[in-house]
This record gives sequence, structure tokens and C-alpha cells, in this order.
Amino acid sequence: MANGSYKQFCPIAMAAEIVCTRWTAVLLRELLMGSTRFNDLRRGVPRMSPALLSKRLKELEEAGIVYRAPVENEPDVEEYNLTQSGKDLFPVVESLGIWGARWVETDPSLENLDPTLLMWDMRRHLNPTPKPKRRGTIQFIYNDLPKQNRNWWLIVEPESEKIDLCSIEPGFEVNLYISTDLEP
Repeated sequence: MANGSYKQFCPIAMAAEIVCTRWTAVLLRELLMGSTRFNDLRRGVPRMSPALLSKRLKELEEAGIVYRAPVENEPDVEEYNLTQSGKDLFPVVESLGIWGARWVETDPSLENLDPTLLMWDMRRHLNPTPKPKRRGTIQFIYNDLPKQNRNWWLIVEPESEKIDLCSIEPGFEVNLYISTDLEP
């Protein structure tokens, strides 16, 4: 899979050739968190180019970690699903995240914030139960970010448990505003 093989008959070296290529661990995180469609995966790894995403998905498919399946009632739409070997990577990816949170020094500031990824993750983890009686709209305002990245909306629809994420003003009444302070 990797261009630079370790050429070692060692389980760690062989596994690293598959899961340690650039962006692969982050892509696995997104698949393990439930994203299955190409555009949803792009939202979860917003700085990964579509060409590289496509390449990594093909490599993971060749390695038996993901498989493509057509979406019922949606012609020409496919989803990427984890095989059992892909699902077995959950504790590996989770442990990597735990280690990173504990040991990697970061400067906790909005300077390092990727609002696309943060909002995508919030959308994924927002629990819409009990179901609202009417549409609920939450606007997030990141005052320290450039104007094009500053405003985000999460929209919870009453008919479903679906939560939409918008970076363009959706035109709905906002029920809750959340903003960052301009002061440090």
C-alpha cells in the first residue's frame, strides 16, 4: 500500500504501512465516528484534498478495511462502510486520540481552531432527544475568526433526528446564540 515499505515481516511494520500514511488515521477516525458518504467524509477531514481522500479510500478498500456499497433508492450513490477489520481499529484510533490529548502540547486558542471540523463534530454529537416540537436553530459565532468562517448554524428538524450544519445563513429564526468572547 505505502510507497515506502518497511520490508519487514513484523505485524507493527505491516499495519503501519496501511494505517500510518498521511491522513489515514484521521480518515479512520471519521469512518469510525459514522461518516459513510464521500462528502460527509470530506467535511470530517476538511483540509484533505478530494483526490487524496479518494486515493486513501481505495487503499483502505484494497486492504480490506472498508467496502463500498450502493445506497438504496439513490442511484449512483455509494457509501463506504467499515469491515470487521476496520471496526477492530476503533481502540487503536481511540487510544491514539487519548494519548494525543494527554501528551501533545497545544496552544488552546482560536488560532488553531478549524471551525469546519469543530462544527461537524458538534453536529455529530448533538443529541436531539427529546425531539423538539418545532425547528430549533443554534447559531455559533466565532468572533476571532475571519468573516467567512465566523458564523455557523445547527438546525434540528422536528420530523426527524437529523441535524443540519450550515455555514451560510439558513434564513430560520435563531433560538440560541453561542459566541466567543473578543477578550482573551
